[in-house]
Amino acid sequence: MWQFIIFLIGFGFTCVGGVSIIGYLNFIPVGMGLFDFLIFIYKRPECYLLPSGLLLMFLAMYKSPFDS
Repeated sequence: MWQFIIFLIGFGFTCVGGVSIIGYLNFIPVGMGLFDFLIFIYKRPECYLLPSGLLLMFLAMYKSPFDS
């Protein structure tokens, strides 16, 4: 049961982080270069939710429920 809850929390983090990064892609046509965009993404705290959510989902999927 705990793995399912951790998986759902990770899924939520991944969705929020992915939507934030997709939303920030609108800065590229305004004149921001790719390197400037990556630096901007690196500085935004909500963009760190994507890799942390993926990590939580990975851990929840591959943790054995029958630890002995």
